[in-house]
Amino acid sequence: MLHIGQLIACTLHEQGRTVTWFARQLCCTRPNVYKIFGKENIDISLLWRISCILHHDFFGDLSQEMKCDVNFSLPFSSGTE
Repeated sequence: MLHIGQLIACTLHEQGRTVTWFARQLCCTRPNVYKIFGKENIDISLLWRISCILHHDFFGDLSQEMKCDVNFSLPFSSGTE
């Protein structure tokens, strides 16, 4: 499974942005940003805000990861489509 916090941190670094800049954009503190970096999963509304701030489609990254994971199946999928 994709570690979304690490992906956010990597994207921020690749863009040459600082944690301070990111914290200001999110209207939170630097320690809270580091907490986000440590999260394996994240609230959808927060991920949407982060995607907009960094101009990066994290939802697309997650979708691609799901397609690549041969063991992935939706819990509500009946398998008789």
